[in-house]
Amino acid sequence: MNDILPTETPTWQYIEQVTQQLVQSYGYREIRFPVLEQSQLFKRSIGEVTDIVEKEMYSFADRNGDELCLRPEGTAGCVRAAEQHGLLYNQQQRLWYRGPMFRHERPQKGRYRQFHQVGIESFGMAGPDIDAEIILISAALWRALGLSSSVRLEINNIGTAADRKAFGAALTQFLQQHEADLDEDSRRRLLSNPLRVLDSKAAATQALLVNAPSLSDFVSPETAAHYATLKQLLRDNDVAFVENPRLVRGLDYYNNMVFEWITDELGAQGTVCAGGRYDSLVAQLGGRGTPAVGLAFGMERLVLLLEASGKLPDSVNQVLDVTVLASDGVAPQQVLTLAEHLRTRLPGLRIMSHCGGGKFNSQLKKAYNSGARLAVIVDPLPETGDQTVRLRQLDDTGHSETITVAGLAEALKRALATP
Repeated sequence: MNDILPTETPTWQYIEQVTQQLVQSYGYREIRFPVLEQSQLFKRSIGEVTDIVEKEMYSFADRNGDELCLRPEGTAGCVRAAEQHGLLYNQQQRLWYRGPMFRHERPQKGRYRQFHQVGIESFGMAGPDIDAEIILISAALWRALGLSSSVRLEINNIGTAADRKAFGAALTQFLQQHEADLDEDSRRRLLSNPLRVLDSKAAATQALLVNAPSLSDFVSPETAAHYATLKQLLRDNDVAFVENPRLVRGLDYYNNMVFEWITDELGAQGTVCAGGRYDSLVAQLGGRGTPAVGLAFGMERLVLLLEASGKLPDSVNQVLDVTVLASDGVAPQQVLTLAEHLRTRLPGLRIMSHCGGGKFNSQLKKAYNSGARLAVIVDPLPETGDQTVRLRQLDDTGHSETITVAGLAEALKRALATP
């Protein structure tokens, strides 16, 4: 897979922290499911005439002859797990997940064979209000990360399965008249999945589609009304969008509303988040008919976008708050014990204790290089009175003050509360 995965970088951890706080604030709870699934799950859900199933899935037969694969996306696995554990029957659920996905495609910037997604899925709600909520969550994420000006929202109404069948027949008839001008993939899909031709990246094919039938002319009045209400909800909440009639998404389970968040700052890999409604998927996978809508975004692309934007808070690259070290003549175990005491008193504080001994000046140099804001210097135990330490600012001033161990926790809270 990838040689290096940036899962432990400060930027990655910052995005995870912001995302988790955000989805929880909207009432979503985390669900987990296996990396390994039956290949048939994705053939039934994504569609056999898709790039993922045709070219990209890592599939293999196990010793019992069962065909398995590494999950290429999260929605189908989430539905399978939720249905298997009885979370969807006559219930409304708001779920989210995160983890690695796998696709066998040519690695390039922003596209990897092992990549990580965060998915947010809602079940049991049929109205456009939940569609709007899913998009609002993504818009709130861009605001929290300072990326609102780096992305734009594109939406489309792809109608019901019956709507798309009627449109597909008209589109096929049109494309057959120009078959010689289509790219190879589009010719292959012409009869099996004509809507996927709309997603072609070939410039000649896209030029040809300018005169093709429009999907909007085939959607039912009910679907159109749902979509119109969604657009008004987005306007009411100040979410700007562009309608893209060629947006169909690359997965067969979508219906009605689909959307993508696009950036121009990552070259060819412009989609950073995408989703839509998929009301038939639960029944398609063996459950009871359940309306559903969701989204997913790729962590790797978001890391690249955030770092390219220059919008990272200064605190992101600071992985330590405090380092604890010893004056000459102080036993190493005193440093270790004091650091543990502070971690107990101040949970969540990032504290590193110096280990391995060494002269004080050497320890202090390492403290400055650690990126911590403060150093706690353990001095020799006085013959009388309370144990004292020095609290030193690890900046150009090098300001320090002597305080008792009993008052250290409060002193640290005050010092770290000051920018």
